[in-house]
Amino acid sequence: MELVLAITIGALFAAAAYLLLRRSIVKLVLGIALLSQAVNLVILTAPGLRVGASPFVPGDSTALAPGAADPLPQALILTAIVISFGVLAFSLALFQRADKSVGSDDLDDLKNTDA
Repeated sequence: MELVLAITIGALFAAAAYLLLRRSIVKLVLGIALLSQAVNLVILTAPGLRVGASPFVPGDSTALAPGAADPLPQALILTAIVISFGVLAFSLALFQRADKSVGSDDLDDLKNTDA
């Protein structure tokens, strides 16, 4: 299972890098989205995948049960999802405004316009 996730993460990073290097703004936004999902998978798999008890502390205990999943990566991923959604929404609004001003989604056209 970890090998499949490693291959998936590598493919997501490769696709994100390819899309980030394209000249279209739409492809740049898709590359940012893929990159954030790849990072989320890295955070999830970094401590190791465990099949076992849920990451909740029972009421009569002060620590996790042995073999329980670590809740910290899950909390980090939830935070990363919210942050990546905010960055994606901001970049979409920024790129929509740039497209409206320039009339093209090509990044070279944005660089060559007179302000």
